[in-house]
Amino acid sequence: MSTPSYTTSFTVDRTPDQVFDAVVDVRGWWMTKIDGDDRAVGDDFSFRVPGVHSCTMRVTELVPGEKVVWTVVENHMSFISDQSEWLGTEVRFELSPEDGGTQLRFTHDGLVPTYECFEICRNAWTFYVGDSLRSLAATGEGKPSDPDTLSLGAEAARMD
Repeated sequence: MSTPSYTTSFTVDRTPDQVFDAVVDVRGWWMTKIDGDDRAVGDDFSFRVPGVHSCTMRVTELVPGEKVVWTVVENHMSFISDQSEWLGTEVRFELSPEDGGTQLRFTHDGLVPTYECFEICRNAWTFYVGDSLRSLAATGEGKPSDPDTLSLGAEAARMD
């Protein structure tokens, strides 16, 4: 049996198309500074938190109102020894109508508890998806980080 990957979900009183628009607005909920774009299959986008984390994602699936899938094509984390942990993993946002609103199910497929980064990454995704993205989808205001002022210690403290 395979080890379960990190997953979380939330439901907001918005249409699937509105939640989809929030997901693809990565500057609105994740990092304020993103290079590239995430609006079409094949697009690459990246962010860099100096001295902590740099990552490039490729958009591999976009189904408006239903699904967004990114594949990690480059990744470096200063706080782990095995730099391959995120490479080739998939980040999925699956949307479904629920009780007049929309449920978003987030999965980082391949981010498993045995990984050195799991605890920090789980806490970060819990904030960015469960708090910031949820807020952006529900109210139009997310809580993205400025990568130039973010540090591993500050991010860890923010998660507690």
